[in-house]
Amino acid sequence: MVTFGRYLRERFWTKSRTLQEGFSSSEAKKKLKGLAPKTVRNIHQMIGSAYNLAMEQKLVTRNPTQGCALPEVEHKEMKTLTADQLSAFFQEARDSGVYKLYYLDLATGLRRGELLGLKWTDVDFDRRVVKVQRAISRQNSKVVEAPLKTKNAYRTLPRSADAISVLTHQRRKTGSSEWVFPSPSGGPMSPNSVLHMLQRVLKRAGLPRIRFHDLRHTCATMLCRRKISLRDIQLWLGHSTYQTTADIYTHLDYRDKMNTANAAADIVLNIMHKNT
Repeated sequence: MVTFGRYLRERFWTKSRTLQEGFSSSEAKKKLKGLAPKTVRNIHQMIGSAYNLAMEQKLVTRNPTQGCALPEVEHKEMKTLTADQLSAFFQEARDSGVYKLYYLDLATGLRRGELLGLKWTDVDFDRRVVKVQRAISRQNSKVVEAPLKTKNAYRTLPRSADAISVLTHQRRKTGSSEWVFPSPSGGPMSPNSVLHMLQRVLKRAGLPRIRFHDLRHTCATMLCRRKISLRDIQLWLGHSTYQTTADIYTHLDYRDKMNTANAAADIVLNIMHKNT
């Protein structure tokens, strides 16, 4: 028991103190440099849970993570491309030779790392499905394979005939590479590379600057507009919970209902004016 208590202290105490003191000291800020606020919060929650369990078992007397001043998570504005903007985007993507990558992302709503993590072994051309099995990320200046974000992110997505056709053409292009979208060296593409490519396509098409993740939002928005249920969108996007999907996209359903309500009111008003 004492050994486990010491293990907890040695394993978690440094990080806990950094979290507890770090946001008021420049030294700890340097230690946490590079970590996103959400990541810091996740680490804090994990360490706090470990200490709570240790306290229940009377292995430690206090939880040093309590009372930490945690960083605020910035909620970035969700941007999407309209139908006209998508038309201009795809035209420029074709001209730039990157149409297949961005078409597949908009058609699937995959996260950037998930898209780059696709291997040809994940694509079943006969059954017309794509399995999402891994992600590609950049860690310590290296492009590496990484596990997916959540359990629900491991999923199998059926693909349309058009998507299979695009993948078939891409298969011929990639040669012997195991990756669906390989780098010039044959390995997986860097997440930074596809982001830079996206910004070039947007600029040349005269479109506003957006994040790569906004392509995922654009896919989800199109599904909402087609009256696909939030539950189905959750499964399609691989969100961990239904609430995550609802928090992000419920406002779209409300906006559509308001548009319907306004249209109905206009119809009634027009009838009233004709009768006066």
